[in-house]
Amino acid sequence: MPRVILASGSPRRRELLGKLYDSFEIITSEVDETLDADIPPREGVEILSVRKGRAVALSLPEECIVISSDTLVEIGGVPLGKPTSREDAYRMLRLLSGNYHNVHTGVAVHHGGRVVSGIDSARVKFKPLTDDEIYAYIDGGEPMDKAGAYAIQGEGGRFIEGYEGGFDTIMGLSVSLTKSLIERICEDD
Repeated sequence: MPRVILASGSPRRRELLGKLYDSFEIITSEVDETLDADIPPREGVEILSVRKGRAVALSLPEECIVISSDTLVEIGGVPLGKPTSREDAYRMLRLLSGNYHNVHTGVAVHHGGRVVSGIDSARVKFKPLTDDEIYAYIDGGEPMDKAGAYAIQGEGGRFIEGYEGGFDTIMGLSVSLTKSLIERICEDD
């Protein structure tokens, strides 16, 4: 069995990859996450997942399996990454309040000098939120390192009215997509 590496420090991704592997390593690297403004959010998460994985894979033997991911919330074609401030988190949550939005998660698997990647998306409906609910959530700290300023698996889950697609996709790593990409890249071994 080759070494399996998760190129992410996210506890959510670590938990989700644990559904596929009992043991794996965590190796992260700093990657420029800026994209050209004309790249649609859905395509951007795939580009960034490949970029994150490549940064780790280049320093490892080719027989390692390196898994990387990127998640972005999109509403009306506008991407919502991680908030940069309390005001930015408020802006995002106010936009999501009472509306549908999409969550796109890109996954890339590097192995044997090759890479395969894909995208999974889910559609989420937020309940209407009051300013008091938004500020109380922000004050709890959870939104500050989450795409779209919320965590469905955490306190932010109470804002969700419903969703279509994978819960794990919304959390940040589509387990089924990851499994199919690993199978695809390893089938020649």
